[in-house]
Amino acid sequence: MFEFKLPDLGEGIHEGEVLKWHVQPGDVIEEDAPLVDVETDKAAVTIPSPRGGTVSATTGEVGDVVETGQVIAVIDDGSGAAAAPARPTGRAAEETPVGLPEEEPAPAPAAAAAPARRTETQPNSAVPGRPVPAAPATRRLARELGVDINALAGSGPGGRVQPADVRAAAGGGAPAAPAAKAQATVESPQTRVAADAGAMIPFVDLEPLPDFSLQGPVEVEPLRSIRRKVARKMTTSMVLVPHVAHMDEADVTELEEFRVRMREQRQGRPGGKLTLLSFVIRAVTAGLRAAPAFNASLEPFKEELIYKKYYNIGFAADTGKGLVVPVIKGTDVKSINEISAEIEEKAALAREGRLPVDDMQHGTFTITNVGPLGGTALIPTINYPEVAILGMGRVQEKPVVRDGEIVIRKMLPLTLAFDHRVADGADAARFVGELVRNLSDPNLLLLDT
Repeated sequence: MFEFKLPDLGEGIHEGEVLKWHVQPGDVIEEDAPLVDVETDKAAVTIPSPRGGTVSATTGEVGDVVETGQVIAVIDDGSGAAAAPARPTGRAAEETPVGLPEEEPAPAPAAAAAPARRTETQPNSAVPGRPVPAAPATRRLARELGVDINALAGSGPGGRVQPADVRAAAGGGAPAAPAAKAQATVESPQTRVAADAGAMIPFVDLEPLPDFSLQGPVEVEPLRSIRRKVARKMTTSMVLVPHVAHMDEADVTELEEFRVRMREQRQGRPGGKLTLLSFVIRAVTAGLRAAPAFNASLEPFKEELIYKKYYNIGFAADTGKGLVVPVIKGTDVKSINEISAEIEEKAALAREGRLPVDDMQHGTFTITNVGPLGGTALIPTINYPEVAILGMGRVQEKPVVRDGEIVIRKMLPLTLAFDHRVADGADAARFVGELVRNLSDPNLLLLDT
């Protein structure tokens, strides 16, 4: 028997939601044949079977969440016996390691009588005082049992503290994982901060929501996968980063005439759609070379600015399931045609849920374009740990003054939201001003290319 565990699905991904099983217990499967579709907080992926044989058991119904490293299937490949994994459902899948029996909650009297024994837990010595990774339900359990969760070394994937670790501490046992495992999880400041931001913010006291069903009909939908990732990232960004916005308009009349003319000539060729976004990405790249502060990241614990000498521009894509940010890498060495072709390809993959995880990582600056959906302007949220994001509104014909006369021009609203810790308003004004000049004259973009 072969126990197949959910593999590592990419950087920072610890769990996935079961979307579809391609097999059922008793089915015969070939090696590398589709086994299960899993959606992470970045994309949906099809996981192939690593072995051929008869499927003895599977873990998780559609909609359940399983964690990296947990057994999701047992395949009889003739190699011997193996126990069938447990089948968690709903929220239980997020808290109970697959393949292990779910422990009974500790009785209330034991929690009250355990203070002396809880001091035996071994603290997370990697970064004293920093929150450890744990699900909200696990933290709630720790509070109910009176256990200091930050003193535990987690046994879950990436050192995450599990309910079993909390119960072991409350009952006098040692944590299920050595402290060395926790060491690996606290190396990233982003991981530490995201683990429990509320614990480090003075005066923040989140109260439970009222029971809205008492007032009328409601519908409850679990916050999972991409939508949950967006919620976490946006909360992290808005809590940690002091946002400032600088707004301006670019006269893109000549650029639009050039773009439409070239699009007609390039119909059917790669990148032939030549959307306005491809020109903006090229202009932003030129601007970032002149203003490196907006292509940086701030390391808050070491108090260091990290200037990136490469240019990977992400663009926000609406997938129907939530917002994802495909990244076009090396925009400083790519033509507008090449950038346009990548936008088409990656936007299509994102909508289908097939965009590779690597194509959503390592961005240095993000652009969000709500113009096709309408609206005059927006104030976007920075895609942390980046330090700036550009918002594009809808191009509109407006009366403007040129050489003392009122003329009708096509104007593009632009908003640069930036981290005030790394740049000032004057820096933003110069950056956006240069961007406006480049977009107002297509020849400047061609010279830069």
